[in-house]
Amino acid sequence: MADAPRSTYVLVDGENIDATLGTSILGRRPRPEERPRWERLLQFAQDRWGQPAVGLFFLAANSELPMTFVQALLAIGYRPVPLSGGPGEKVVDIAIQRTLTALKDRDADALLVSNDGDFVGEVEALLDGRRVGVAGFTEFRNHLFAPLVERGLETFDLEYDVAAFNERLPRVRIIPIDEFDPAQFL
Repeated sequence: MADAPRSTYVLVDGENIDATLGTSILGRRPRPEERPRWERLLQFAQDRWGQPAVGLFFLAANSELPMTFVQALLAIGYRPVPLSGGPGEKVVDIAIQRTLTALKDRDADALLVSNDGDFVGEVEALLDGRRVGVAGFTEFRNHLFAPLVERGLETFDLEYDVAAFNERLPRVRIIPIDEFDPAQFL
């Protein structure tokens, strides 16, 4: 019997990405057309590392399950992970930390989709030769991930690398001179 193909687990901290997009980039609640096209992220992971991508989308669902969103996630290939907990409990962070820790015992790669520094320790523990990445918004990524790049961590921007948005976001970022296009400012 042939071995199962190696997979990339894509762990999405949807609340973190949505909060960063709304609060820090748009300054308001994102409209549906301004949110990431999550199916593009799965395709990006699969194409980037040349292997199947398994999408796990973590969400807090304390009182009710957002069925429309859950059905949409299922339709594009994600496994929703709805979580509940006590007041103020960071259930999404706890679940992602536990999942990253559990991946240590699997022959698999990991792509974390979050800007949150709460996962730095678990991400660092996975840098043992496997492919590990963090995707989010470069200017909002926790600075504690930066030293891990020298150890093999790959970093991706959801807008510029993954192309997960249909519309250009109103972001201010440092532009490498090779990418500078004055037409974008005129």
